[in-house]
Order: sequence, then C-alpha cells, then structure tokens
Amino acid sequence: MDRWAEVADGVLARRHDELDLTTGLVVGGERALVVDTGGDHAQGARLFAAVREVTALPLVVAITHAHFDHCFGTGAFPPVAVHAHPRCRAAVASTARLQREEWTRYYRDRGDDETADALAATDPLLPGATVDPVLDVDLGGRTVRLLHPGRGHTDHDVVAVAGDVVFAGDLVEQGAPPDYGDAVVAEWPASVAAVLALGARTFVPGHGDPMSRREVEAQRDEMVEVAALHAAVARGDLDAVIATARSPFPAVPWPS
Repeated sequence: MDRWAEVADGVLARRHDELDLTTGLVVGGERALVVDTGGDHAQGARLFAAVREVTALPLVVAITHAHFDHCFGTGAFPPVAVHAHPRCRAAVASTARLQREEWTRYYRDRGDDETADALAATDPLLPGATVDPVLDVDLGGRTVRLLHPGRGHTDHDVVAVAGDVVFAGDLVEQGAPPDYGDAVVAEWPASVAAVLALGARTFVPGHGDPMSRREVEAQRDEMVEVAALHAAVARGDLDAVIATARSPFPAVPWPS
C-alpha cells in the first residue's frame, strides 16, 4: 500500500508501490508543495487525495524531471503553479507520446491492463519553466528552494530543498541502480556533489527510501567510476565490454 513517511516536521515522503516511486510533500503555514505527481491521471488522482488527507492548504507543484512516472499525474491536480526547469517542459512536449507508448506496452506485457489503460488515456500537463537555476517558493513561514544543480540523470534535473531534507528526484536512487538512459554521464557526479554541498542530512530519492549523506556519497563515488570508464571508452582506451564488466552500475550507454 502507498504510504506517507514523515522525514522532518511538515516534510513527508510518499512511498508508492508502483515502480517503487517516491513523491514528496512540504507543508507551510499558507501553502503546501508537492514534489512529483506520479505516472498517469489515476496515480495523480490518488496522490492528490492522499495530499488532501494531510492538508487542505493551496498547493504548488514541483517536477524533478520529465520522465513519465514523475510528472504524468500532474493533470489530475486542480489548476496550480507547476514549477520545473525550462528543458523539462520541452522534454515533456517532445517525448510524451513515445514514453506513453513504451510504458503502455510495458504494462500490457505484464498483464496490468488497468495501469496501461490509465497511461494510454493520460495527456500530460506541460510544467512551467521557472527553475533556471533557482527558485524560492514561499509556503508561508517556510521557504523551499527549487534548484537545478547541474546535468545528471537528465539535462534538466531539479531538487527541492526543505531545511535539512532534499528531494533529489532520480539524481540518486535507493534500492536500485541509477538509470543512465538519458544521463549526462560525465557531469552526473558533479551534480550529486552539488546536492551534497547543500548541507542536508536526509536525501529523498525519486525511487526508494530516504538516504543518508553517507549513502549518497557512496553512490556519488560509484558515479565517478562510471564517468571515468565512460571517458576511457570515448578516448578509445577501453573496450565497452570491459567497461561494462568493471562498471558498478548496469545499462550504461557507452560511447560508440
């Protein structure tokens, strides 16, 4: 069952069974911020209902990146401000159809017609283009900083900083290896280092349970290894097969 976990006072992570997704909620005195919205209109509606069980305050939405599982549920929310990096808006516009087709097939192949039907019927809402590179969102007595720390999992990752907690999107992963499908491999370690430099103690990944600084530092170090292997393949100093065997993470798209 999907469930809330309070990671700080008024700062909650929503753990979803589907794809082990983690979304977020930060409650201020006048408004509340939702971090990511799920993968289709049905998931978005369930998340909105869960948010309303916590707070009746007006909402603001932040989108960490353009992958469907993090943003296709936005249209299920009432009209609200939706903040994202400018390249996120462009990525949703250009990739929504292909993402919908790919993942509808994924769910049908697994016999999950309910999720496949919901995704096939979802027309994602384009996010705003306001985090370039920083936006402070006043929630009333509490400010959340939305920040683009650099390119990594995508070229438009945004994190939400709420005191000692950072909602890091898919810049970090818990319980599964990072997804390099759309990654900027060479720059990802520096972007995670920039997130660590924010001084937070708790890091909420886009998938999995909250992580400690030590866990994020360890993942950053492994990303450094991947970046070095990637550069060696690009220079022709290393074969992609050998790089795959040495890589701490699978499915890295090595240069050809």
